[in-house]
Amino acid sequence: MSGARSVPPPAILLMGPTGTGKTDAAVALAARFPLEIVSVDSALVYRGLDVGSAKPDAATLARVPHHLVDVRDPVEPYSAGDFLRDATRAMDEIRTRGRVPLLVGGTMLYFRALQAGLADLPAADPGIRRELEAEAARSGWPAQHARLAEVDPAAAARIRPNDAQRIQRALEVWRVTGRPLSELQRQDLRHGVIGDYLKLVLAPAERAVLHERLASRFDRMMERGLLDEVRRLRARGDLDPECPALRAVGYRQVWMHLDGAWDLAEARARAIQATRQLAKRQLTWLRAEPGTEWFDPFAAGPSVDERLANRVAEWLRARGWGAESA
Repeated sequence: MSGARSVPPPAILLMGPTGTGKTDAAVALAARFPLEIVSVDSALVYRGLDVGSAKPDAATLARVPHHLVDVRDPVEPYSAGDFLRDATRAMDEIRTRGRVPLLVGGTMLYFRALQAGLADLPAADPGIRRELEAEAARSGWPAQHARLAEVDPAAAARIRPNDAQRIQRALEVWRVTGRPLSELQRQDLRHGVIGDYLKLVLAPAERAVLHERLASRFDRMMERGLLDEVRRLRARGDLDPECPALRAVGYRQVWMHLDGAWDLAEARARAIQATRQLAKRQLTWLRAEPGTEWFDPFAAGPSVDERLANRVAEWLRARGWGAESA
């Protein structure tokens, strides 16, 4: 996908921190306009991660299909490069049907890949990964992080000392290429796959409102069976908390509870805190993102569905699309 399109085609991006109602808003838009939803969520790609990922239920998926939902088994990795390839294919298919892609989610790396592309990085090297895992087993991931700081200070500065997956990847790239990951990401960028886009953000004006909603959202997940869902994942026997799929907030904390590390109250508190930290990172990214239009989903006055619909209708009309679906 290196620069195949001189003028990337249009799309609508619906972004926001977790827990702000993006899925419901997207379903309402797709029911009203000639749009098809493409999920931009690193947890929704995995089968069996339903409750804790807030995946749309089967009835919703049947009524309003979502691309890139349930496309991987949890034991399989799914990279930003995989997403970019799959999303590009889905968008091409949508456009052949005379419709516009509606890209919805909160995985900001995926949104960045769509707009700016990805560095042309080497493929995973299983042998080097095994070496790095063995070294980490002896000395710990913080020690590996210190090693990364020696060879790639820029990458180390943005990776937490216990983020095993990202530390491993950065060191792997260094060993395979002899060049820092941060340097490759700056210099070898491939083009994005969308050009003319409307960037909508759902986010409350008050952080306290979001924090309260995230706590009640986790409690609803527990009521809907998150504990049993994690039990089923554990019973498979081929997963552990370090699997990329189970790094999704909520899953790791419930898994640790089932391991006996924490009681349920502690797991709940840690899951809610992790979710709030995720939302903070998402908001930080969104505030730096140019060209966004922000909508408070909880503001008084017309509903957020109506406000979004008015803006989407205006944008579609300006590009010669019929405003409403048949």
